[in-house]
Amino acid sequence: MTFGLLVGNRGFFPAHLVSSGREQMIATLEKLGHTVICPTPGQTRYGAVESRADAKACAALFAENRGKIDGIIVTLPNFGDEKTIAETLRLAGLDVPVLIHAFPDTPSKMTIADRRDSFCGKMSACNNLQQFGIHYSLTKLHTVDPASTEFAEDVTRFAAVCRVANGMRKLRIGAVGARPAAFNTVRYSEKILESNGITVEPIDLSEIFGRINRLTDTDKPVTAKFDAINAYVSTAGIPRESLIKMAKLGAVLDEWMQANDLCISAVQCWTSMEEYFGVVPCTVMSMMSNSLASSACEVDIPGVVGMHALRLASETPSALLDWNNNYGDNPDKAVCFHCSNLPKHFFKDVKMDFQEIIAGTVGKLNTFGTCVGTVRPSPMTFARFSTHDVTGRMRGYLGEGRFTDDPLNTFGGAGVVEIPRLQNLLHYICENGFEHHVAANMSTCAAAVHEAATKYLGWDVHWHGREN
Repeated sequence: MTFGLLVGNRGFFPAHLVSSGREQMIATLEKLGHTVICPTPGQTRYGAVESRADAKACAALFAENRGKIDGIIVTLPNFGDEKTIAETLRLAGLDVPVLIHAFPDTPSKMTIADRRDSFCGKMSACNNLQQFGIHYSLTKLHTVDPASTEFAEDVTRFAAVCRVANGMRKLRIGAVGARPAAFNTVRYSEKILESNGITVEPIDLSEIFGRINRLTDTDKPVTAKFDAINAYVSTAGIPRESLIKMAKLGAVLDEWMQANDLCISAVQCWTSMEEYFGVVPCTVMSMMSNSLASSACEVDIPGVVGMHALRLASETPSALLDWNNNYGDNPDKAVCFHCSNLPKHFFKDVKMDFQEIIAGTVGKLNTFGTCVGTVRPSPMTFARFSTHDVTGRMRGYLGEGRFTDDPLNTFGGAGVVEIPRLQNLLHYICENGFEHHVAANMSTCAAAVHEAATKYLGWDVHWHGREN
């Protein structure tokens, strides 16, 4: 990540704390692997801000690096000038997340020569940012040593917040085909998404099939995708004809997404793909999700938005699952399932097979391509976002649990989840009319996604199980 560093100063507090604090903060952030953009002592006094002139100089530096800066960290080595901090952020106008940090005082160094008062100054800075209408994040502890583990965790979480907030504001999604007629649950509003910076680019399945028909079995993109599919998952027993169809589908989708600058996708499957093309798109979609280009089935655009938010926060693949079934009589456990296009990242072991549900309708030979296996034990974060036409807003819920190692004898891609107070969550989903699909990620990242969604994107998001 690239962070703009804004160092606050108030002149009648010890200047040496500002100079050393700035150097320590830059060294810490760089050690954590980040790039830092900060005024030099030649541009402002001590490379900090304490006047209108400093605010203009620092803001100009940040503005010059617009498009590079992912977030801004405000650090207070002493009390800091709260007005100047707010003015700097307003003048820079970057519209990126902001983290407020304050150095701790040492009880044995509370004389006029070494006293910081950052504890107090942080409150004044936040008060001014509220007045200026600038959203900001906080460190877990009110004051924290930059060299501490706690601060490293703060920066890691803030980086995730930046990835989610910034990634959603410029997201472009490919909608491949029409919503299946039987799935009213995946209706959504393109206009609400667009008003939140999320663009949907549609393409009809007929155009996808038309482009496929122009390809030969030996075209380079087809053979490359064919080899990639065989390297990705066991294809023993799968007809070569079916694998070639998948390769052509994958090649066409890759070219279309690249040409239209699309990050993620949602694909029509049930049952047009099987009836009129002769395979399921699951493996192709699984490969996309596994490479961090999330792909959801049934043209569930809000579903893939949830997948992408979790993937941005964790930097690992996400899946779209059904809240599918109870697991015995344990009220905190459930079966999560899809038939399946889960990324390989989720499985204990995986192989390609046919889709047992659709096969009964369109025949086994038309349904090869599913990724079948059991989800491995792991921490889990889940999320669901939706467009709410009544209010014209984005809404959703999220929380954390775990994939267990409980036995499960079924088909498709499935796993058992354990979520504290699951019955309360299920009541919330039903009472608020949320969909049966949920995005899942094998990480613990609810805090970052919730903060990005509510604080910086302005979405209405319920956090299940959040501690007060």
